[in-house]
Amino acid sequence: MNNNVQKKKKSWKRELSEWVISLSVAVGVALLFQTYVYAQSEVHNVSMQKTLVAGQRLIEDKWSYRFHEPQQGDIVIINGPESEVRLIKRVIGLPGDVISFHDGQVYVNDVLLEESYVFGKTFPGKLAMPLTVPEGEVFVMGDNREHSLDSRDLGPIALSSIEGKAVFRIWPLPSFGDLYQ
Repeated sequence: MNNNVQKKKKSWKRELSEWVISLSVAVGVALLFQTYVYAQSEVHNVSMQKTLVAGQRLIEDKWSYRFHEPQQGDIVIINGPESEVRLIKRVIGLPGDVISFHDGQVYVNDVLLEESYVFGKTFPGKLAMPLTVPEGEVFVMGDNREHSLDSRDLGPIALSSIEGKAVFRIWPLPSFGDLYQ
């Protein structure tokens, strides 16, 4: 009988040890996943209205830009020296593109950019136009053009300042879904 008690104690300690190791590995993998692959982000301002509004939660893809650069129209999360706060903006111009504004609209390489998502008119802000986007940088703007701190004020954004791409809206539930429908 003494032998059975020892086996139960040993078994209980072993099982606890296995649980602790399993949970530690799971937490470690989850933290690595959130840091380097996918993360949750929250919209904090109105600069992306009508596409995104304050309080919405998004899934951010941090992985895909390791294999390719952002594309025109991507909604990106910016976390770099250009701004003191993280920003969510839309990529308008890529390296080498010439950006200009006429009559409240955006032209990229002298072609009118069709933007059904825009709220308000687009004006140049502090930048001299036309502007050629330098290599290693992108030109970004918020969809709410009259209320957005973006490349018109900050200048082009370094590719190294782009943390990831917003890909999916998870909150609120009625707005749940893909951002690129």
